[in-house]
Amino acid sequence: MDEQLKQIGERLRGLRDVLDLTAEEVAETCGIDVDVYEKIERGEVDITISKLMKIARKYGVSAEELMFAEAPRMKSYFVVRKGQGMSVERTKAYKYQSLASGFVNHDAEVFIVTVEPKPEAHKIYKNTHPGQEFNLVLEGSMDLFIGDKTIRLEEGDSIYFDSGKPHGMLAVGNKAVKFLAFVVEK
Repeated sequence: MDEQLKQIGERLRGLRDVLDLTAEEVAETCGIDVDVYEKIERGEVDITISKLMKIARKYGVSAEELMFAEAPRMKSYFVVRKGQGMSVERTKAYKYQSLASGFVNHDAEVFIVTVEPKPEAHKIYKNTHPGQEFNLVLEGSMDLFIGDKTIRLEEGDSIYFDSGKPHGMLAVGNKAVKFLAFVVEK
């Protein structure tokens, strides 16, 4: 069991306990089956960033508190030095480095996302969340799947899209892709 997934699950369980919520209520917030949610709390199943953001928004906490156990504190500005942002490796294939985690009440989630290459037969998991997303490829290349479209993005390419549409990504070739993800929820 991945230690970071286990810790996120423990924080979710703690939030539920503090707010006197049932697993069913939180699962409904995420739009997932309660059995899957309970596996997330046990650290047996990964949870997407967008589902963490839904929980955070609904219950008045920051997504960073759920991911990193740290609350934002800065109100005027927040600097992240190269390679120093708080990060979580949700699975062996995806690593998220937060660039806005220390700023109180930030209006957008900003991450550097690293996606490791997967075998061609790998199923692409598509996710949705309200709002819009901007991605800028920093290194490598990826296929971005939005609805039934596949868009190849190379280093330096960017895309802005409706994140309410099912979307997912896949690193192309045998090199990881690293991209800036800027998520603005409505």
